[in-house]
Amino acid sequence: MYSFQRLRIAIQGVVQGVGFRPFIFKLATELKLAGWVLNSSQGVFIEVEGEKDTLKRFLLRVQSEKPAHSYFQSFEASYLDKVGYSDFEIRKSQDSGEKTVLVLPDIATCPECLAETLDPHNRRFNYPFTNCTLCGPRYSIIESLPYDRPNTSMKHFEMCPTCLSEYQNPLDRRFHAQPNCCPACGPVVSLWDSNGKELATGVSSFDRVTEGLKTGKIVALKGIGGFHLMANASDKEAIEKLRFRKRRSEKPLAVMMSSIDQVRQECAVDDFEARLLLSSESPIVLLDRNTQFQNSAIDSSVAPDNPTLGVLLPYSPLHHILMSRLDFPVVATSGNLSNEPICIDENEAINRLKGIADLFLVHNRPIVRSVDDSVVRIVKERELVYRRSRGYVPLPIQLKKSTPPALAVGAHQKNSVGFQIGQNAFISQHIGDLETEESYSAFLETISSFEKLFDVSPDCVICDEHPEYLSTKFAEELNIPSIKVQHHYAHVASCMAENQLEGNVLGISWDGTGFGKDETIWGGEFLHFNLDQVARILKFHSFCLPGATQAIKEPRRSALGVLYETFGDEIFEMDQLKTIQAYTKSELKLIRQMMKSGFNSPKTTSVGRLFDAVASITGIRQSVSFEGQGAMELEFQTNDLSGKDFYPFEIGEVIDWRPMIRELVNDVCRGENLHKIATKFHNFLVEVILEVAERVQEPRVVLSGGCFQNKFLLERSIDRLTEKKFVPYWHQRVPPNDGGICLGQLYLKANNIKDEY
Repeated sequence: MYSFQRLRIAIQGVVQGVGFRPFIFKLATELKLAGWVLNSSQGVFIEVEGEKDTLKRFLLRVQSEKPAHSYFQSFEASYLDKVGYSDFEIRKSQDSGEKTVLVLPDIATCPECLAETLDPHNRRFNYPFTNCTLCGPRYSIIESLPYDRPNTSMKHFEMCPTCLSEYQNPLDRRFHAQPNCCPACGPVVSLWDSNGKELATGVSSFDRVTEGLKTGKIVALKGIGGFHLMANASDKEAIEKLRFRKRRSEKPLAVMMSSIDQVRQECAVDDFEARLLLSSESPIVLLDRNTQFQNSAIDSSVAPDNPTLGVLLPYSPLHHILMSRLDFPVVATSGNLSNEPICIDENEAINRLKGIADLFLVHNRPIVRSVDDSVVRIVKERELVYRRSRGYVPLPIQLKKSTPPALAVGAHQKNSVGFQIGQNAFISQHIGDLETEESYSAFLETISSFEKLFDVSPDCVICDEHPEYLSTKFAEELNIPSIKVQHHYAHVASCMAENQLEGNVLGISWDGTGFGKDETIWGGEFLHFNLDQVARILKFHSFCLPGATQAIKEPRRSALGVLYETFGDEIFEMDQLKTIQAYTKSELKLIRQMMKSGFNSPKTTSVGRLFDAVASITGIRQSVSFEGQGAMELEFQTNDLSGKDFYPFEIGEVIDWRPMIRELVNDVCRGENLHKIATKFHNFLVEVILEVAERVQEPRVVLSGGCFQNKFLLERSIDRLTEKKFVPYWHQRVPPNDGGICLGQLYLKANNIKDEY
């Protein structure tokens, strides 16, 4: 006879919103164990009683058979004396105590729910809010922990008897699915005109939207985490109308396609990209276009002169229902004006998007917080997240050192904020550039929402050293201690954090702009980290930016700064250069005086601005309509993947790029092939990395900053470092751009790393 015992298990991690309690109920019932399971603010707690061998089997199966979207950060099990439970039950959730449970991101529709949504014989046929324990909204609807229906925006909808029976049935996959609903009891869709007048409700709304898209109308569609603006991707006139109204003249637009087969008609898709497109995260995936554009269903105005395309598949029942009615792909871009956050409320959308959209497909399920589409690219068979939002947020990065609660407010552009609670570093959804009142309000709301969700008050705040960042000014106004962190230190630290690195590394931080310790503009930095210190050990030779921030919008200004630093006054006589031709004589005279006097011409070491300069000198781009456009178009010219040639440089106290510029200008003047010039420039940057690594002899090399969104630069750097027996590290699920700054801020604070500058 085996002795009876009680097994108590406490689990922290992603264990709510994934069908974990139903899984435990079924497993315990199958093994004929008595006891209970409950959700709490700290995680899931389980007690079961039975024979010792059966308890062991239960313990092992909990770990090996857990639901697909769950994962454990801690799993504590202990054997106790039995107390005499008679059956197994799911107990009422508890919300007392510190809130440490993890919240799941919004999950794409599972195959079972999709099949029901498209099945004419199913009661959920054409129902846009079909979900189960394996899929559906999570982060966008939760108001507080634990994850139970009364703590979500679904509290407004009482389940009908049929849905309630599913919810209460342990054998049903909707057992304890908190957003469970159907056409009889759940949210409904409506179609409005641009004044908010209702035109249709329910399924007929999709018929009207379909007709609208076919006839060139712009549709604002309320999805899971906010609004999309949609247009027929085959209709040039509709796309140009959308661009004009949205004030987005050239920046590429994302395209939603109905199936992976349709994607393959337009783009090259490898196994890793296909897995990502079909994953529960369901992000926008950047793909290489097929070389044959003659039969493309996508107008060239969607991504002008761009060999890549941002593609996503339908990820909610609402999107699936719409796309099943269309025989063409649609533009699916964020529902906002440029430089504003996405709309999440239908009445707000009518006010803010009235001048953009002709039709509004809305619903009455409130969105608690905005969650934009994530943007991802596959690099070296790994995910590289460019924009971290839906599908990824709010899953944390686990740090090795635990601290009291801390808030990191990130940077000014591509802002996201972060909280550290214990060892968990939570990064918020993408907020955007803090350029407008609406964006700053979204920044404040995101911080407030997170504090409420996790019931946390930070003990300190970490911010950027730039005195004019709105995020920095916000931090300075809080009544808690503030810590300022240098921008480029935070870039490298963010990459170290997600790669679980501590101790000595060579960090390479390249981007467009960052406030330096010497109050100049950094952006081409080589940093050395050890366990508790960081120092800048090398930098690029500096040059001036005539017009300061205006140079970000005009690569020709960066080019003049670079050319003046290289050739002096001689440059103003080099009329054959496209950069010089881009100015009038009076403009050149004025800028010449600015650079000589230093008036409004700050010095920079920025590699991002060096990219801009080369884009101008080669005639690719003299002004830009969005950040990084010149650098991106320069990368597109690097089609010589086998080319090993690189432009010369010298390394002394600084990295001197002037030999590169002299030879590049010679190549331009004698009409050298642009693909070769672009490849040699990229290879020059790679060889700089390699030579510095060989001089420093630090085995681990960390690559971070916005410049490493450049796939050619990143992959070539990884390859060359690996060839020379260095171990390169790069970003994966945290952006290399400023969207990852808040994580670096938390890491530097948690590890108490001081600078030696």
